Amino acid sequence: MVSACAYSGAYPTGYGRYGKNTEGVPEEMFETLQASGFTHFQQSGTGAIRKYYNYVRVTPMVQPLDDLGEAWALHDETATAGYYATTLDTGIRCEITVGEKVAVHRYTFPESRSARVVVDLSCGGLAIDLGSTVPLRAHVESLGYGRAQGTVVLEGVPLSVHVEVPGSGWRQMLWHDRRLIEGGTRLDFDRIRQTTLRRSGCCSWGRRGPAGRRGAAGVLAAWLRPGAREPGARVQRAGAGVRRDPRAHRGALGRPRRPRQVDGGTPARRQVLATALYHSLIKPCFGDDESPFWPSSGPFAFDICTMWDLYKTQVPLLMAIAPDRAADLLESLIRVCEEEGNFPIGYRMARGADRFFRQASALAHPALADAHALGMPLDWSWALVHMADDLRRLYGEDFFEHGIVHPISHTLDLAHGHHCTAAVARALGDKRLADELQERSRWWVNAFDLATGLLRDSEFYEGGKWNYSFRLVHDMRARIALAGGDAAFVGMLDDFFGFGAAPVTQPGQRPSPAEMAAGFALNRFEGLNNEPDMEAPWAYHYAGRPDRTAEIVHAALTWQFGTGPGGLPGNDDSGGLSSWYVWASLGLFPIAGQSLFLVNAPAFPRAAVAVSGGEFVIETSGHREVPVGADGIEETPPVQYVRSARLNGRPMETTHLSAQDLHAGGVLQLELGPEPSPWGRAARPPSLSD
Repeated sequence: MVSACAYSGAYPTGYGRYGKNTEGVPEEMFETLQASGFTHFQQSGTGAIRKYYNYVRVTPMVQPLDDLGEAWALHDETATAGYYATTLDTGIRCEITVGEKVAVHRYTFPESRSARVVVDLSCGGLAIDLGSTVPLRAHVESLGYGRAQGTVVLEGVPLSVHVEVPGSGWRQMLWHDRRLIEGGTRLDFDRIRQTTLRRSGCCSWGRRGPAGRRGAAGVLAAWLRPGAREPGARVQRAGAGVRRDPRAHRGALGRPRRPRQVDGGTPARRQVLATALYHSLIKPCFGDDESPFWPSSGPFAFDICTMWDLYKTQVPLLMAIAPDRAADLLESLIRVCEEEGNFPIGYRMARGADRFFRQASALAHPALADAHALGMPLDWSWALVHMADDLRRLYGEDFFEHGIVHPISHTLDLAHGHHCTAAVARALGDKRLADELQERSRWWVNAFDLATGLLRDSEFYEGGKWNYSFRLVHDMRARIALAGGDAAFVGMLDDFFGFGAAPVTQPGQRPSPAEMAAGFALNRFEGLNNEPDMEAPWAYHYAGRPDRTAEIVHAALTWQFGTGPGGLPGNDDSGGLSSWYVWASLGLFPIAGQSLFLVNAPAFPRAAVAVSGGEFVIETSGHREVPVGADGIEETPPVQYVRSARLNGRPMETTHLSAQDLHAGGVLQLELGPEPSPWGRAARPPSLSD
């Protein structure tokens, strides 16, 4: 729940140099890397600009308080999982680490007449037009020597922090509007507006001696429900052994299960995989027993800002390598539905589970269906009640009455949600409900234009009808028949992915409307810069052409991810994109809601993944090491194809395996070669109409 990063006022995660941008190359806001302090509550690559992130800015200063907000250039940066360090232009060395709901800061000051550590409890959002966030209410109080706490209420959500700055030679005071408050121990703001906002917080300062002498080591704990827990014990645990070395606390980040071993791969490829796995496990955030919206205890997950991406890749990854946390996430989603009336499409710790309802429908249902198939411990009778009821809300009512709803992608969502709910109902013995839901699940066909084999004209979120036309629906056999059969469907996919087409020119800064319109008119896969069609490469499996999947995924893994700044091809969307990379590197792709994995050529000769049943190993023969773009290559290396497969020693003619097989542990052996083979051309992944 607590995070810390250098903050410039630009992009919400980190000290980004670029302005907000949706088309073309973004413009740089700053010439150099710079930061005005270190903020907390970051979201991980979501697009819900503003809201509650970049709060509790901590700024080390040798200047007067009047200079608060100034940004300084960064030098000698070091960043690893759980540890960040840099030196500001002012000569202050900054070190930060994080643990479970705590952040630990250490600052080493140069020789100065006055060294300050300033905590701004009212600063939030982005320092760009229409990007800042103003609290509704706030308070901050001094609790005695070196201790303070405060709460800001933002969109009805309380964000609370407890700050400790131990050590001698430091004074502490509250401040308001860049002025210290002599003798005051508490500030309360009962009503704040844009016109009345004045920055406020607490400040520790003291006189520093010779250069290089250590300054302040501060521990910041955060929680959601004011007074829900006494943070002192949490702070003490975090502070023990850390004040002398912030690196000592990094062990707290190693709790989730992770792939135990990956063999081979260039250093760049291994680094990208490790980074993607780390990103995949950052969000959603959890504030267990601390929901600000209901008094009962239990899991509370937020930052589920992009469920339309998470349900496809990240939630299946959590189920595989961190099943306890996945169960907590699903229980939290059920509680949101119970308390607020809807399963959330996006949940960013602001009341109103239907805030993102225009973007998608029924996205919790695939995750719940997969969890039930895996036997995860939830109250399934109660979950089924909410799954069935939720299908009738918002767009679901029109779908129920007319069998079709616009935006047309919601028709696909709702049909799939009915399919997933039917599977749970049937397993629980409610045959009547299951039959009723399964019948409506066949209405996905109403979304398609029978004359073109594509979706009907409609509005689409972050894409067009081509992007959404290759969604992996639960009846791909019928979907392919609707398009005219295997050859016709493959031809449409080839057009979408640009096979045989001339290269295109990427738009630059501030592209004209005409340039953008010409690009959109190509109806082309745009790479993984957005995720509506992240599963489209695997649609070839259902038409008997896994070789095409291998070629597209190989190109994406080679060129679209790197090791330095800009190493992601687009918005990570809380780990959805990074989870795609993890699965693709393992040679697998989860089909959400169908308890199924599609098989492809992996990027490593061997990988072992810790799962609930022990260990699932993907090992290959004939694997050839392939560099990635970050290695400095100039051409795409040759593709590798799966020629045959064996699961636990038995020949596997299909291009898929069940989630139960993966979670039980075992060995998937893949023979790779430089040319496609008959493997996977005849046996297809399952479909509803089989």
